[in-house]
Amino acid sequence: MNPYNAPPPPRWTPHRPRPWWRTTPAMLGLLALMAVLSAVSVGLGFLVMIAAVVAVWVLPPWRWYARLGATFGAFLLTVIAAGIGGQLDDSAPSTTEAGAKNAAASASPKASKAAPLADYTGKALDEAEKGARAAGYTVGRHDASPEGRPVAGRSAWTVCFQKADAAEKAVVFAAVEDEEPCPAKDGGALPWPTMPDVVGDTYNTALKALNHAGIDTADVTLDDVYLDVDAPTAKQAAAKGDEWRVCFQRPAEDSDVTSTTKVRLDLGRWTDADTVQKCPSKKNTTYKIPANDPDHHDKTPDARATTGGNSTNGGAGTGGSSGGGSTSSSGGSSSTSSGGSSSTNGGSSSSSGGNSSSSGGSSSSSGGSAGTVHPGSFCSPPGATGVTAAGTPMVCGPGSDGRNRWHSS
Repeated sequence: MNPYNAPPPPRWTPHRPRPWWRTTPAMLGLLALMAVLSAVSVGLGFLVMIAAVVAVWVLPPWRWYARLGATFGAFLLTVIAAGIGGQLDDSAPSTTEAGAKNAAASASPKASKAAPLADYTGKALDEAEKGARAAGYTVGRHDASPEGRPVAGRSAWTVCFQKADAAEKAVVFAAVEDEEPCPAKDGGALPWPTMPDVVGDTYNTALKALNHAGIDTADVTLDDVYLDVDAPTAKQAAAKGDEWRVCFQRPAEDSDVTSTTKVRLDLGRWTDADTVQKCPSKKNTTYKIPANDPDHHDKTPDARATTGGNSTNGGAGTGGSSGGGSTSSSGGSSSTSSGGSSSTNGGSSSSSGGNSSSSGGSSSSSGGSAGTVHPGSFCSPPGATGVTAAGTPMVCGPGSDGRNRWHSS
């Protein structure tokens, strides 16, 4: 290729200017317009913001990070302008609202008394609020007790007081939870009943005292105090109300009985024919029938009989004579100083110069009826029978631990 025949360079042409609507000032003006419209109308400002974001990404030859910053700025301007506009609207009441307030203030007292609010004291809070709203009242609520609890689940609260303003069409209900007593005044202490002292009273007398104190006797728990007696039901205790006596109570005397307090009476039962006719020092530590105690048999002394000499319990007894005498002992040993014959039978011995004999005693035992017993408690002797307070037959026999206990026959 001949360098002297090279083509001439292209002719220079001036750069064409961009249209004004694609310039940076035009984009900034669009963002400012968007902010103004957002302050006037949130919906219109939102539409202009979308148009501005599209224009930022399409029209100006900006770099990507500049476009991203402009997008974020458009969103931020819209939120700020809408917030300022809303605050201005709230802070400046309209002429219509001002006129309505003036009209309400200038209304005659007779007009405000024309539609009084019904009395909802003692009604469920949700029912009271529904009726007040139907009458055109604005409703408020709070806890009537001094605790200031939040009122949640209005169907479980009861109205104690209501304060209505007919001119303002507003009412405030003071309520307490169901099963709670209303205070004497709004914010006062709840008048809970106090526990009386019923220890030593019969069951019938104790029930009268609880009812007089305002305590619901349907929720009272009953229990027994002996190891060999079942806890009675309320029906069983009422049937023999003069035989059952209160040995222990919970809570203690003068304690508040709230809606969550569990009242319990520990009862003991006896008549003039019973051996034990008093409450034990502690609950579930003794047996009403001493024979039901598994240690009762071990504490009873063994009866041992002797003839012809001295006797001891589990020890050795001696007695003797010389020259044809006789001796006998119980559970021990004996000796004589003269010849003859001796024989031993059943733990006793005798000797004499002539004929003599001795024989051990014999013993036998058999189970009997123990009356009312407590399932699972220790018992004695094996084979004894009894019944529970519910009438279930029981028998005394070895349990899982090898000791004699009452179990169903």
